[in-house]
Amino acid sequence: MKKTKFRGIVLFTLILHSAFLILHSFSYALDVKRAVLPNGLTLLVVERHSLPVVKVSVGINAGNLHEPADKAGLANLTASLLSDGTKSRTAQQISEEIEFVGGYVGVSGGDDYVSASLSVLKKDVDLGFELLSDILLNPVFPEDEINKKIERIKASLKAREEDPGFVAGKNFNAAVFGDHPYGRLVSGTSETLDRITREDLKGFHDKHYLPNNSVMVVVGDITSQEAEQLIEKYFKSWKQRDEKILSLPVLSSVKEKKTVVINKDLTQATIKLGHIGISRGHPDYYAVSVMNYILGGGGFGSRLMRNIREEKGLAYDVHSFFSADKYGGSFQVGLQTKNESANTAIDEVLKEMKNIMKEPVSDVDLSDAKLFLTGSFPMRIETSSRIAGFLVAVEYYGLGIEYIDNYPDYINSVSKEDVLRTAQKYLDPEHFVLVIVADQEKAMLKKEYK
Repeated sequence: MKKTKFRGIVLFTLILHSAFLILHSFSYALDVKRAVLPNGLTLLVVERHSLPVVKVSVGINAGNLHEPADKAGLANLTASLLSDGTKSRTAQQISEEIEFVGGYVGVSGGDDYVSASLSVLKKDVDLGFELLSDILLNPVFPEDEINKKIERIKASLKAREEDPGFVAGKNFNAAVFGDHPYGRLVSGTSETLDRITREDLKGFHDKHYLPNNSVMVVVGDITSQEAEQLIEKYFKSWKQRDEKILSLPVLSSVKEKKTVVINKDLTQATIKLGHIGISRGHPDYYAVSVMNYILGGGGFGSRLMRNIREEKGLAYDVHSFFSADKYGGSFQVGLQTKNESANTAIDEVLKEMKNIMKEPVSDVDLSDAKLFLTGSFPMRIETSSRIAGFLVAVEYYGLGIEYIDNYPDYINSVSKEDVLRTAQKYLDPEHFVLVIVADQEKAMLKKEYK
C-alpha cells in the first residue's frame, strides 16, 4: 500500500507540473529568423530583448565522425585547443579578455558535431564576436598546449577506468556499434592520442571548419540585421569550400547475444543491456519516445522502475533510453544492483521488454507519457542558452523550424497501436548486448547470458 501511495503522489506531482507547463507553453513560442549567408553559413536569430544579453551557439559538422579510427580523439582535441592560442592572442589573453567583461567563450567536441559557445552582455557583443571568430578561424595549436592537453585527457581516461559506469558504457558502445565512429570514445584512447600531431590538428581544422559546414544561432538582445553585420565584420575571411561526402560503415542489428564480462572487486554489479536503435530523423522517433517513457524512461512511473525498484527492491535506479544520433543510435537499459541479484535483475528487464511487446499499453500509461513529454518540452527552451543549443540541433538534424510548434502534435498523435508496433519492431529481448561490470564470482552469471 505504501509503495502504491508513494507512486501515486509522485505521478500526481509530475502530471500537475506537466499540466502547468502546457497551460503556459504559449510563452515559449519562438520567432526564429533563418537565413543562409553568402558564404554558406546557416544563421538563425531569436530576438529576446528582456535582458541585455546575447548568447551564441555554433554547430560545426566536425565531430569524431570525420576522424580516422587510428587517430580517434582528433576531432575532440582540435575543438578543445581552439581557445588555447590564435595568431593574435595567447590562451591567457583570450581568457582574460572574456573574463574581464564577465562573458564566456569556448568550444567542445562531440560525435555528430562540435559546439562553440559565446555569452556576453549586449554592450560587449563586438568583443564577443571578435573572440569567437578568432578562435574558430585563427587557431595555431601551440605544441606545448597540445602536449598538456593530451596528458590531461589521458589522465582523465585513466581515472575514469575506476568508474564502473564509464567502463560499462564504453564497452557497450564498442560492442553495439563495432567499427562505426559511434563505437569509439569521443576523447580517443591513450594509444590513438599519442599518434596525433600538430599537422593532423591543423589539417583537420582546415578541412572541416567551414561556414557551409556550420550553423550559427544568435539569441538575445539583438536583431537579425545586427547579427548579420557582426558576422560580416568579424567572419568576413571565413570562405566556403566543398566538403567531402562522409562515408561511414553501415549500422545494422546483429541477431545474436553478446556478453561482455568485466571482473572488478565491487559490491554492486553495473549492468547495461541493449542493442542498435534508430536515428534522430527516423519517422518512428516520437512513437519510440512514448513507448520508452512507459517502459523505462518515465522515472518512478515507468514499468522498469515499478518492477525492479518498487516491487522487487533490486536497484535504487533503473532506466532505459534510445540514444538517437544523425546516423543511428542505440537502445539501452542501465542499472546497478547487488552482485548476487544481477541475474534476477536481468531477468526482470527482459520480462518487461517482452511484456510491452505483447499487448497495447493502458490508456492511463499512454496519457501520462504524452502529458509529461509535451509538458516538459518547454523546459528545453526556457533560457537563451538552451534555445541557442536546441536550435543548432534542430537545424543539424533537419527537423525544421516548425518543429517547436509541431512537437506536441507529434507526441499526441501516437496511438496505443503505435506503441505496440514500435516495441515489437525496435526492442529485441532475444538478441542483445549485455555488459556486466561486477565481482563475477559473486554474480555467477547464468549460462544463458554468458
